[in-house]
Amino acid sequence: MSEQNRYSWRERMTILGDVEAASFLPWIERHAAKLGLAQAICVAGPDRIELDIAGPAELIDMMEMGCSLGPIDVWVEAIRRAPIESESG
Repeated sequence: MSEQNRYSWRERMTILGDVEAASFLPWIERHAAKLGLAQAICVAGPDRIELDIAGPAELIDMMEMGCSLGPIDVWVEAIRRAPIESESG
């Protein structure tokens, strides 16, 4: 599978809640890597994390479920997802 096809679906995932725990960002990175997703943290604050995530839609769904259950030291109230438009060149 080509790199372009592997990461053809891209979304901005916004995680809201009490997400300040130092363990959460590394947890997100590890979970995305286990699922084979590309991710980049854009915003990280005590009540909000935004990340761009790319990969198959089904695996992004799994990432959302994992983040909603997340590590025990965070409380996720909501997760918002929005597609990122592809840049055509």
